[in-house]
Order: sequence, then C-alpha cells, then structure tokens
Amino acid sequence: MSENQKQTLPYGVGTITGLWLFLIILCILGMAFGFIQYVRQFTYGEYVTGLRDIGTMKGAPWGLYIVFVVYFIGISFAGISIAAMVRLFRIQKLKPITRMAELLTIISIILGALCILVDVGQPFRALVYLPRYARPQSPFFGTFTLVIAGYLFASLVYFYLTGRRDAYYMSQKESRLKWFYKLWAAGYTDTPLEQARHHRTTFWLAIAILPLLVTAHSTLGFVFGLQVGRPGWYSAIQAPGFVILAGISGVGALILIAALLRWIKKLKEELPDEIFQWLGNFMLALLIIYLYFMVVEVLTALYTGHYHEREVMHTLLQGAYAIPYWTAVACLVLPMVVLFLQWVWKKYHLVFIVLSGFLVNIAAILKRYVIVVPSQTHGNLLPYGKGDYSPTLVEYGVILGIISFGVFCYLLFVKIFPILNLKEGTEVSEDKLQAPWEWGRISLALLVVILGFVLQFVSYFYLCAPLGTPQSGVHSNPRVDFAPLFFILGVMLVFIGAVVYELLPGKKTSSENAAA
Repeated sequence: MSENQKQTLPYGVGTITGLWLFLIILCILGMAFGFIQYVRQFTYGEYVTGLRDIGTMKGAPWGLYIVFVVYFIGISFAGISIAAMVRLFRIQKLKPITRMAELLTIISIILGALCILVDVGQPFRALVYLPRYARPQSPFFGTFTLVIAGYLFASLVYFYLTGRRDAYYMSQKESRLKWFYKLWAAGYTDTPLEQARHHRTTFWLAIAILPLLVTAHSTLGFVFGLQVGRPGWYSAIQAPGFVILAGISGVGALILIAALLRWIKKLKEELPDEIFQWLGNFMLALLIIYLYFMVVEVLTALYTGHYHEREVMHTLLQGAYAIPYWTAVACLVLPMVVLFLQWVWKKYHLVFIVLSGFLVNIAAILKRYVIVVPSQTHGNLLPYGKGDYSPTLVEYGVILGIISFGVFCYLLFVKIFPILNLKEGTEVSEDKLQAPWEWGRISLALLVVILGFVLQFVSYFYLCAPLGTPQSGVHSNPRVDFAPLFFILGVMLVFIGAVVYELLPGKKTSSENAAA
C-alpha cells in the first residue's frame, strides 16, 4: 500500500507498525504454547490437569477453565450493555467507545465458548450431544442457547448494523479492503432516510438486548445457585451477584482497552478524560452494590448456614482459600475507595481510574476462583474427605493461549476497520430525523420477529421439554433430535428482524438518488 493510501485510512487502519508486529508475534507465541498444552491434554486426558473427581480423587472437576468461562462471559456483559445504554439514553460522551465495547463483547463470548470446549474431555462429542440432547430443565440449556448462541448473535447483529455507516465511508477510499467495506455497507449511502431507519432499528435492538443480557448472565449464575446439594453455591444471591460482578469486570476491561488505545494511537482528543470519568463512576456504583452483596453473603452463611455452609465460608475467611479471597476483597475495596474519593473531590486522575480497572479484573478472576473451587473441595454433603485443587502448567498454558487468541483478534480488527466512529459525512440529529412508517418493511420485519418467538415457544415447551415422568412413559430426552437448535434459531430470528428492516431494498426518493 502506498503512502498516500495509508494517509486516507483513519486511526491507523492498514498501517503496520513495529509495536503492532511485536504484539502480534507475542500473541502467536502464546497461542502456540497454549495449543501444545491442549494437545497434551487431548492426548493423555485431563489427568495432566489438576482436575480430579470429588469423591475418590478428592479434587475438583471444575477448575481454572470454568473460572475463565465465567470471567470471559462476565467481561462481555459491559461491552454491549454500555453500547445499548448509550443508544437508549443518548449518553453522547460515551459514544466514542461503543465500537471497542461491542468488539470486546463478541471476542469475550467466543473465548468463553473456547474455555467450555477445552474443559470437556471430548469436545467433538460435546459439539454434537449438547445441541442434540440439551434439556431446558437444566440451567446449562440457557447457557448454551441464550449466552453462547443468542447473546453472541445479538451482539454480532448490533455490531454489524452500527458499522455500516463507517463501512460506507471506508469504501469511498482506495484500499485493498475496499471490497470488504462495500460488502459490509450492503448498499448503505448515509442518506437521512437511512440514518432514520438505523436509529429506529438500534433503539429497538437495544431494548431487546438489555433484558437478554440480564437473563443470560443470570442463567450462568443459576448453574451454581440452583445446585441445592452444593454448599457455597445454593443461594438466591448468585444470579444478581454474577450480573453485578460481570458489569464491574467488563467496565474495568473497557477502561484498560480505551486507555491503551488512547496511549498507543495518541487519541487524547477522541478519547477525552470525561469518558474515563463516566466509566469510573459507573464502576463505583457497581462496586458498592457488589460489596454489599458480599457482606450479606458472609453474614448469612456464618449466622444461619448449616455446618457445611459455615465450613465453606471459614475456608474462605481463614482457611485454604483465604489468600485469594482476601486479595479479591482488597482489589475491590481499594478501587471503590479511590473512585469514591475522586467522585467526592471532583478531581479525577486517569492513572487511578486505569489502575482501578486493572485491580477489579484481578479481583473478578480470584472471586470466580473462590466461587468455583472451594464448594467442591470443602463443601461435600456426602462423607468424602476434604480435597484440594491446584492448576497445572497445562491449564495455565491453555488459558494463556485463549487469552492470546482474543488479543490477536482485537489487534487484527483495529488494522482492518476503524475502532472509533468516523466523523465523516453529516450525521443528522436524531430529534430532526423522521423516518416514514414504511408498513411493508415494518410488517415483514415484525413477521420474522413473531416467527422467532413462536419457534422459541414451541421448541422450548414441546420439542425440547417433554412433560411427565419416566414412570409415565415420557422419555427425558427432547422429542426431536437437535430440538435445541430450533430454539436457537428462534432467538436468532428475533434479531434477524432488525437486519430485515434495515437492509430490505426500497424505493429511493429523488434526493436520495441525487446523493447516491
């Protein structure tokens, strides 16, 4: 690519720098190391990991992999939720970070899915049996359908539609990826009518995505909270706690990404201090709520919990897991104090906000660790002895490889597409946009949405969830093989309706033809 062409592409797109190459090489080395370790695990079985059976082996079948499943799905929460809230409440100060937030969500969900695959002993069987036999009576059904499939697809749709405008302006520049930008723009020409359609679409998409986010992350909490025979997990506070901690770690991760991009790409004007102040205050509110949850959890377990519940809590407070537990508490309390003092004094320092974002992510990983592991090694209701769990090099290597893959994807994207919204063209204020009620377009989109809801209802209550008991002759498997895929298809159709509404060809006005 010539020097003139490089200058036409904004935010360093297409420009290969020494630092970028260095980071890419580090990511490739990390992925290679992780792949080698996973090959060892796949070849010799999970015996090369620290994972063991609860009973005879006195260990933990869920360990570091599940910790990072919850962590990655957690940090994905803040990305698309912030983008949706920016759209719904018109928080213009946070608009520059919406794309990097949406990208964080998509990559994080993919990494969480990879952690699930490396955790199961036979990943290829899981890829077949889970969509074939998943039962809605289990919280894992929601994790598979709402989180891994529906949540990811909804984020992709939102990401795709919000990027069409910039893809159009990128397609007007000479570059090797001009064909890619034209494909993404899909005929978009940034007319006032198209802008109005887009604003209407993203508004309703944001309304649909926010409850899906809460439901999906609550479902992940139910995987733990609904296990009545597992002290330390069985709690009504697990689902809301998962949602709040997801928001904390996600906002913290977004702060780190925005700060790194601002420093590396010299984007001080595009990413001003006000953005970090908003994110810091948002994280402060979530920290206060979550620390309250932690206090309630400790008091309830110690004062009213049965013997095994108290044993798990004592293990956290002063036993084998006290160091990671109190480290997590410190990494939550310290940012809360720092952010609170900044809010009171109205003097914000970027360094302290970024440090807080880093600390809360360390706390999130450690907190997930002390949620997942102790209840398996010290929370047995059956007459098993106390166990232990220590991750091995294989587990650390695989997680390093997965994280490296995520960073690699992020680095690759910033060289293909602008990570910030372009300022080109004339964006009409939403208050001045008036999209006509194109009833044909709206009717077709609503038809797709309704079809999606009907398919979800039928597949969930009839195809996937047979009523009755084994004694009554009703088999516990779904009535139709791969019935869960119909539920997933129904979730996807709901969000495909937005694509249909925005991309459906229509007649252009004379002013639009002139602009085209």
